Amino acid sequence: MTTLQWLETPCQQGVSWGVPWPRGTVAEGTLFAIADGTPVQSWTTATWPDSSIKWSAHAIGPSEHPESSYELVTGSPTTPSRPVHVTQTGAEVRVRTGEITWTLRKPSLIASIAYGDQEVVREVRLVSVRQDAPDEDLGRHRQQTTATVDNLVVEQDGPVRAVVRLEGKHGDWLPFSVRLYFYAGATDVRIVHSFIWDGDPDRDFLAGLGLSADVVMRDEPHNRHIRLAGPSGFLTEAVRGLTGLRRDPGEEVRREQVAGHAVEEIPNPEVSDRLHLIPQWTDYTLDQSSADGFALRKRTGAGHAWVTIPAGTRSPGYGYVGGVSGGLGFGLRDFWKLHPTRLDIRNAATDLATATVWMWSPSAPAMDVRYWHDGMDQDTHAEQLEGLEITYEDYEPGFGNAHGIARTHELTLRVHDTTPSADDLAEHAALLNSPGLLAVAPARLLEAGVFGSWSLPTADHQDIEARLNFLFQYYVGQREQRRWYGFWDHGDVMHTYDRDRHTWRYDVGGYAWDNSELSPDLWLWYQYLRTGRADVFRFAEAMTRHTSEVDVHHLGRWKGLGSRHNVQHWGCSCKQVRISNAIYRRFYYYLTADERTGDLMDELATIEEKFLVVDPQRKVRPDVYSPDPHALSVELGVDWGALAAAWLTRWERHGDERARARLVGTMADIAALHYGFLTGNARLDLSTGRFDTSRRSIAVSHLSSLFGLPEICSELIDLDLDVPGFEKAWLDYCRLYLLPPEQQAAEVGQPLQGISLVQAHSRLAAYAASRSGDAELARLAWHKFFVDEGDQLNRNAMQRQTEWRTTAIDGALMPVDEAAFVSTNGASQYALAAIQNLSLIPEHRSDKGGTAWRSPDVQS
Repeated sequence: MTTLQWLETPCQQGVSWGVPWPRGTVAEGTLFAIADGTPVQSWTTATWPDSSIKWSAHAIGPSEHPESSYELVTGSPTTPSRPVHVTQTGAEVRVRTGEITWTLRKPSLIASIAYGDQEVVREVRLVSVRQDAPDEDLGRHRQQTTATVDNLVVEQDGPVRAVVRLEGKHGDWLPFSVRLYFYAGATDVRIVHSFIWDGDPDRDFLAGLGLSADVVMRDEPHNRHIRLAGPSGFLTEAVRGLTGLRRDPGEEVRREQVAGHAVEEIPNPEVSDRLHLIPQWTDYTLDQSSADGFALRKRTGAGHAWVTIPAGTRSPGYGYVGGVSGGLGFGLRDFWKLHPTRLDIRNAATDLATATVWMWSPSAPAMDVRYWHDGMDQDTHAEQLEGLEITYEDYEPGFGNAHGIARTHELTLRVHDTTPSADDLAEHAALLNSPGLLAVAPARLLEAGVFGSWSLPTADHQDIEARLNFLFQYYVGQREQRRWYGFWDHGDVMHTYDRDRHTWRYDVGGYAWDNSELSPDLWLWYQYLRTGRADVFRFAEAMTRHTSEVDVHHLGRWKGLGSRHNVQHWGCSCKQVRISNAIYRRFYYYLTADERTGDLMDELATIEEKFLVVDPQRKVRPDVYSPDPHALSVELGVDWGALAAAWLTRWERHGDERARARLVGTMADIAALHYGFLTGNARLDLSTGRFDTSRRSIAVSHLSSLFGLPEICSELIDLDLDVPGFEKAWLDYCRLYLLPPEQQAAEVGQPLQGISLVQAHSRLAAYAASRSGDAELARLAWHKFFVDEGDQLNRNAMQRQTEWRTTAIDGALMPVDEAAFVSTNGASQYALAAIQNLSLIPEHRSDKGGTAWRSPDVQS
């Protein structure tokens, strides 16, 4: 039995989630149920090497009175009294979720939505606006098009949850995929929309991207209602308003209209006889142009002026249009965080209103993804390396192209048989922005043995726990104060701070957006695993949505590769698997069963083939090299760690034997190398998926272990895949990296060069100490965690800072709280080292009663 708890408050809508199981405890094909009889639908998302279930996914439908917790047990599940029913006839799919019938038919997303026998919505479709020149070109032309659905696939057909995937293009240039999620008994559909940029940045400018739905309007104009969400309530209006008139229709009439109830009769003839003289407001717009403000306006019709409505700050991005006989709620999650966004209602005074949720507002300047500078004559690799020395930007002509980047949005449509109350609308807006999630407690996650080396917080190490919390809260505060929001930016953080300007280095080459550099994704997810905190989960969720989409190319030459940190997320010429790394995505996928994240990891199924396309070492390679499919140069740290994560994920999700063979085969080859991981690089034969094991040189990089390699190696060793020598090869690397040079030379014939980021690498020594029982090595690990001696390449400002606190800065552009000693590299690796050291060797902290480590040349 497994207890399921809500991540936040109990949720009334349908929800899906993931549960891990200890190896060998749950056989493939096992049925799951909820102990109290709540209907549940289950499926397997990963298996252990022995074919037992590693991760299962589950779904329950909406409930008016959800339980505060549930117990998941093995056994036959209860079937809903009114299950989701999916019928496919030719090109049409009909989904019934109880009272609601959703009819899906190409080329639209949804052809019709009915509540009982009454049609409420016609034609839900995607729309976009294309501009053929930048905004500074006065001759620009805009054209609005409706997207075309080319492919429709039913992925799940109930009984609790149905999922339909639709694919097509916005016009002839932006591929999209949409998933529609239906739950038994639900009146809403969750919509996950992903699109890929496939244009020419010099002539294709996206000037609008939205979802439109036509709503049938049957009621008298004064019984038609408009609701648009503000930060503390809703704009509450009727198409034909009966309040504020010179003549009073009566208190009950006014009260009923504002409440959204039917006004059956207007007793005052001075009003009822003049209804035709009251304006009918047919169009409304809420325009969120920034994270700090939205504008509202309405008009009586095209060709007439807009009337402004008092503006506001941050809209939850939810609205309603309809009447007392039915209508539609609609919204976009993270509406203000993903600005510029917009909600439109058009033609509400006619028989068919249109509601549009704009993911890119047509009011905003057209989306401009042109490269941010002219290259500054950096035409050769030598010149580009010079540029790297001053602005840390890895520039190369043609590589800063946004082609293939993507973005995912989550939207909702909810059908009503009457205008909802203010309380209901507020609840729906809250559910949109904090969708329900059931989760198992951190102790249960730990018991399952997933995700390598981590542990629960304890009272014995509150100093480190306080610093972990400080770092997280600092980034939460920086996101807000620095406004790290926007269509392409939300979810990422900045890389390095500029203490002179009191700002992050948003405009300095490779110091700007972080793009997963040194694994902030891993830091956040491990902190969630061990604490179960909802705020940590939501921060990590936003980062995963961003880094998996915006920082990675999903089409074209670099498909499957990510871009290193830059002023623009896609701007760096360093296209590598270290950024598209599956290890950064697995947490979110397994905890939520999110299909879109699964798609992104499937893109990496044969990611090793990308080494034919671009050589990551092309600018610094001393030898003459051209990609050879039988001898591809692969870095055994950054590169192989990402390959291993992709292969492992593919194998455990799909049972892919090719992925298993490449994973286990390359593990054996690393073990066979004379110097194991210390070799640094090996040649991969794409046809066999195996390394050439003849190389006998040593090449250690301080970055090799900072993009998920320790975490994936820990998982692989825990899996016990019967690869003799692999664990020894890894432990040798972990043990030797931080040993004194003379000990390194004694073992491998030479001291290791370029040793840096010693605090980050303390967790490697801790891992080796934990596996071998070497107490002296464990004490060395803690010593290196706290002291940065010998780190000549990268002196760690965070280690040297004795008091971690922020300083209020009032003279900057905005009042901010500054901790100038914090960088994202340092924060991420401090956190990962702290989490793993506390898990592996907590008893060896010298400042907690253990014996201090002493250098071999110091006499007792």
